[in-house]
Amino acid sequence: MLEATSISERRACALVGLSRDSWRHPPQRAQHDQATSQRIVELAHERRRFGYRRIADLLRAAGTKINDKRVYRLYKLADLSVRKRRGKQRLKLERVPLHECQTINEVWSMDFVSDSLASGRRIKCLTVTDDFSHECVDIAVDHGIEYVVRVLDRVARFRGYPQAVRTDQGPEFTSRAFMAWAQAKGVRHILNQPGKPTQNAYIESFNGKFRDECLNEHWF
Repeated sequence: MLEATSISERRACALVGLSRDSWRHPPQRAQHDQATSQRIVELAHERRRFGYRRIADLLRAAGTKINDKRVYRLYKLADLSVRKRRGKQRLKLERVPLHECQTINEVWSMDFVSDSLASGRRIKCLTVTDDFSHECVDIAVDHGIEYVVRVLDRVARFRGYPQAVRTDQGPEFTSRAFMAWAQAKGVRHILNQPGKPTQNAYIESFNGKFRDECLNEHWF
């Protein structure tokens, strides 16, 4: 209005119901919001399959006091969205090469092995091994395993919790329930890169023997 007409600033503000002080001093985003927004953008690029809810979980786990609504507002202001999955691309978490463990319970490796019964019905086996001792910590067999954390809690009652767990990028290991469990128990989650099973060589070696000696012999 000021650019297109000759009316005064006072008159223009009165017509649109805006105070002159607000016109002269537009609201600025708080410095805290700017820092939080920057961190949200960083997390969104690191974990491309995480929406605002799981990003909010990560922020709270790092000590930031923030609710989902505020994260959603900053998430949208940054023009972020969950990127569409292409093929078998998965989210990005901590990725480190395989290293030699020094103690028991330093790292547990986990993976799923699938097979079918004589009736044709599919089964899944959750195998858990200790990277140091190379022992099989547990094997859970079911038609569909959605209770990974319950299996780990059951094992921990007898031998304690590991310092870290190593998995692939399967949905059972990247769910909010699994992330919350790892944070609550102080267990570091190590994720191997897609297409690089050698980063989880201990469990891959065990699963190969498990298939040959158990599944192929129709023990189940």
